[in-house]
Amino acid sequence: MRETMNEAAGEAMNEATKKEIRIIGAGLAGSEAAWQAAQAGRRVIIHEMRPEKMTDAHQTAGCAELVCSNSFRSDDKETNAVGLLHEEMRRMGSLIMQSADASQVPAGGALAVDRIAFSDAVTKALHAHPNISFEPGEIAGLPPEEWGNVVIATGPLTSAALANAIHALTGEDALAFFDAIAPIVHRDSVNFDIAWMQSRYDKKGPGGDGADYINCPLDEVQYAAFHAALIAGEKTPFKEWEKSTPYFEACLPVEVMAERGVDTLRFGPMKPVGLTDPRTGRRPYAVVQLRQDNALASLWNMVGFQTKLKYGAQAEIFRMIPGLENAEFARLGGIHRNTFLNSPKLLDDALRLKAMPRLRFAGQITGVEGYLESAAVGLLAGRFAAAEAGGVQGDAPPRTTALGALLHHITAGHVGGSKQSFQPMNVNFGLFPDIEQPMQDAEGRRLKGKEKGRAKKRALTARALGDLGRWRETLIRRAG
Repeated sequence: MRETMNEAAGEAMNEATKKEIRIIGAGLAGSEAAWQAAQAGRRVIIHEMRPEKMTDAHQTAGCAELVCSNSFRSDDKETNAVGLLHEEMRRMGSLIMQSADASQVPAGGALAVDRIAFSDAVTKALHAHPNISFEPGEIAGLPPEEWGNVVIATGPLTSAALANAIHALTGEDALAFFDAIAPIVHRDSVNFDIAWMQSRYDKKGPGGDGADYINCPLDEVQYAAFHAALIAGEKTPFKEWEKSTPYFEACLPVEVMAERGVDTLRFGPMKPVGLTDPRTGRRPYAVVQLRQDNALASLWNMVGFQTKLKYGAQAEIFRMIPGLENAEFARLGGIHRNTFLNSPKLLDDALRLKAMPRLRFAGQITGVEGYLESAAVGLLAGRFAAAEAGGVQGDAPPRTTALGALLHHITAGHVGGSKQSFQPMNVNFGLFPDIEQPMQDAEGRRLKGKEKGRAKKRALTARALGDLGRWRETLIRRAG
């Protein structure tokens, strides 16, 4: 009789364990996954190794710490795929978007945040949720077999023990690229006799006034000297095993861009278009922009200046920039190695590892790039995990939505469909199913030039939000 009771108790415990959702990693993806699953009524346990074990990039133990830029990029939901993703996540009850909106700082048409206030908001919300608990410490290796519903959201800086276990399980070598961090400057060390405040084209974004960026101008001679110094500057040496690791093209170190040609920076992060130097009344030859990094506006991030220069070289070379000759740095740039899976080969369409379906992956480790893209995959993983805990299959969002386009990218391959050359990617309209090109505006006038492109983007976003709304309504009806 006692053995029967013990067996029954064991079975009940196993069933409860299966319904628990374990989230490994409390970055943006893990935090969003935990929130979505908890909001669906599931019991969630978050495992985070910080602060017991830190990474090369993190500085705090907070959830959703932003280790690179403080910008979530464009907030334009009508003509920009990133802005569309923002809006879709807002409509799906995203904790990351809720916290970002609450900690916003001016950044023209972009959504940028006070990174400390943002992380604090996410951390407090997760700790306050009645369905969420935390178990600190590293998961060194594969999660215990009794954990039946696991979301691995350890990001590109996955600990070696867990990464090696995943590699051994899949028999698949990880793909990797380098990601770099831009310096942050104290505002009171900027020389405003030279620098000035202006957004490109004087564009007013949420919370901004059209003068949201610090601009530091360079003439042709200054630019040439700066370019030469970047190329000659002492760089962080690579270990032998790192030398063949490719960079992510959308986040190249500034000195790597400089090596690609003398004008590469002038047509990239140092482009002067849409800006006028008030001292001359003309557009400068090149410009370095700084974006507000905290709510007090005391810290400013050097836009596009992620770097692998050594610290001493950074301080010396960046002080060559007019307006930054006396710059004091709150943080210098850095570089770290990011790892991601060959997801189209390894994951199914619900983000489960084919070799061990109890493990589901989310975030940057799946092969998306960008804060919001990582959080978006976390949103989907959390919803899929919650559905599975309830004994049903989670429905994927339509491919016509930003959420659906990202999911398809990481589970069916990138543009072109090749699984052999899978690379990380930001959300973009190239991932969406095509739509017929509008030829006329709402008033029947024929569209020309750039108007046609903007009209097509508006058509794509209108279709996406319409399809998202219908998908969301279906989910709500099924829930109840």
